[in-house]
Amino acid sequence: MKLKPISCAVALFSSAFLAFGLYHVHSFSGVTEGGVLGMTLLLEHWLHISPAVSGFVMNAVCYAAGWRLLGRPFIGYSAVAAAGFSLAYKIFEQFPPLWPGLVELPLAASVLGAVFVGVGAGLCVRVGGATGGDDALAMCVSHVTRWNIQWVYLLSDFIVLALSVSYIPLSRIGWSVVTVVLSGQIIGVIQKVRLPFEEK
Repeated sequence: MKLKPISCAVALFSSAFLAFGLYHVHSFSGVTEGGVLGMTLLLEHWLHISPAVSGFVMNAVCYAAGWRLLGRPFIGYSAVAAAGFSLAYKIFEQFPPLWPGLVELPLAASVLGAVFVGVGAGLCVRVGGATGGDDALAMCVSHVTRWNIQWVYLLSDFIVLALSVSYIPLSRIGWSVVTVVLSGQIIGVIQKVRLPFEEK
């Protein structure tokens, strides 16, 4: 398995960018995401299954599917991205949040969070990797169905958010919908445009 150094660098940057957004925006603003993260919270609420367990199982299944459908380079770039995400998040946790006032500005938090998720996940997917199970699942479904990846993200997020209405207030879900719609569209745009690091 031969990985391109520039693609590994992009995977590291994108995962750190995503970690920055999740720590400084999502974790303090009350705006959440769909996908695997949302499903782990749902299972914890209704079935009392720890996210540590459910998240590990779901991510492992998604990565295994990605390896089977997308090949060994996918696993290589995903390993780089996952390690980069964990390391970056650990570093960011050592500092106070940059924008604690976002908790009072849900629209700003939704838009800003979407930018970090869309750009971070979008760049990683573009080089062939996944920062988490959500990305791996979206890549697999897009590969099999030939649907544009932004619609796959949107569908999976909407399913989880719709289920989350069973325990999360609609007002909070509404801001999360804004985030997942915008982030999914940003990911779709990044898959279509030519990027500076790509070979001509």
